[in-house]
Amino acid sequence: MTTSSTPAPEACAKDRVLIFDTTLRDGEQCPGATMTLDEKLAVAELLDTMGVDIIEAGFPIASNGDFEAVSEIARRVKRATVAGLARAIPADIVRAGEAVRQARRGRIHTFVSTSPIHLAHQMRKSEDEVVEIILKTVSQARDLVEDVEWSAMDATRTPIDYLCRCVEAAIHSGATTINLPDTVGYATPDEYRRMFQDVRNRVPNADRAIFSVHCHDDLGLAIANSLAGIEGGARQVECTINGIGERAGNAALEEIVMAIRTRGDVMPYETGIETTMLTRASKLVSHATNFPVQYNKAIVGRNAFAHESGIHQDGMLKHTETYEIMTPASVGVAKTSLVMGKHSGRAAFRSKLDELGLVLSDNQMQDVFERFKALADRKKHVYDEDIEALVDENLATAHDRIRLVSLSVIAGTRGPQRATLKLDIAGRVVTEEADGNGPVDAVFNAIQALVPHEADLELYQVHAVTEGTDAQAEVSVRLKSGERSVTARGADPDTLVASARAYLSALNKLEAWAERLHAQSPASV
Repeated sequence: MTTSSTPAPEACAKDRVLIFDTTLRDGEQCPGATMTLDEKLAVAELLDTMGVDIIEAGFPIASNGDFEAVSEIARRVKRATVAGLARAIPADIVRAGEAVRQARRGRIHTFVSTSPIHLAHQMRKSEDEVVEIILKTVSQARDLVEDVEWSAMDATRTPIDYLCRCVEAAIHSGATTINLPDTVGYATPDEYRRMFQDVRNRVPNADRAIFSVHCHDDLGLAIANSLAGIEGGARQVECTINGIGERAGNAALEEIVMAIRTRGDVMPYETGIETTMLTRASKLVSHATNFPVQYNKAIVGRNAFAHESGIHQDGMLKHTETYEIMTPASVGVAKTSLVMGKHSGRAAFRSKLDELGLVLSDNQMQDVFERFKALADRKKHVYDEDIEALVDENLATAHDRIRLVSLSVIAGTRGPQRATLKLDIAGRVVTEEADGNGPVDAVFNAIQALVPHEADLELYQVHAVTEGTDAQAEVSVRLKSGERSVTARGADPDTLVASARAYLSALNKLEAWAERLHAQSPASV
């Protein structure tokens, strides 16, 4: 078998498949995955650098924030086409056109439902009325930009004759890309492949457009369907980093790209993606959205290149291809992990930070090293993920006004659960005791007493950073104050300490936001 590390000579040129990343639009529609403007800009910059062809930056009509994000990404992106999504509504299309106006290459992506169930219950339009909408809105978009993508929402549940009629109308009106999405993850691979073949064979002007796949994972078939659509003639794949998106998510970019690269013997295609940046992109999106990547996630999961079985380890020692069909380096993962412990010194720790691509100032290095040593005294092994969690928290809280000094909790079956909390608030150390309906509630009540606020707790989530009973806990907290929601994380081997750190970090974010808002108000000038 040919692996990615030893590519076979190409017998003929491979078809280019365009990668359309919708992490910033469909991915952000995943409940709880909202990103700040700075986070969106960081993701867009990395996508552009790694070779994504089209970046769908958002839904400009949705909010002023979305419009500003799409506009700023359009100004900054250097290579990729920047797309803005628009319903088949004139105001949406105008707004999308304004948002991508300053892009080197701008695209309006407009869509309308075509399936009988959508027409009857959501659109409440006839087939003829929808065709008329397609003709008018695609023409309007084409008057604003040269690159127009049209999508048939719920294409896989649309009768083929009507789907062909809609596609022909869209291309006639100026659409340069035709997307036939599996909007609800309903199709099977064979059905999806045949749909593309039929539409491309039956629509007279099909050769004037690039066809695109966009698959959801409701039945776990998003990757298989996407690859089947390419086999049926599509040459654009719409996907997201880590597969985030509505409901069960979208096809994962990293899986599509590595499937094409690794199995070039049966899929004669190529993409322009620099695959060594896949893991970095996965981690950036995970941190920005506070959505952890499952350990056994293909390509970028923590266990994707881990081997624990004795049989597997024996095979790997003799020849890596016995159990690895691609190299860790090909997706940006180090071949081996240096196990860190309490006897490790500063030089080894600095080397590990360099290996992980973590850049810290001398003061930050000292702070993180001291926390690492304290952690190493409490754990048998400190893994790469432990160190990343320490660094992430250190950077996130470097300028916090409210800091945790100490915490002790009384808990058990008899109750009451009671927390004693000591905080440093702008240099002043204060202490509070509070009861609660459980230890976490007691901790949060103590914080409320010391830092009065009206924010509501929308999310409290705990997961282990590494395995074992001594694993670090990483807690995610989302607080909402008025219309503003912020998410923060805290890590510590003690889950209650991690909870306090996460809650305080979220409060600091809300406080910083309120200060910025006050500074921008006319009354503050």
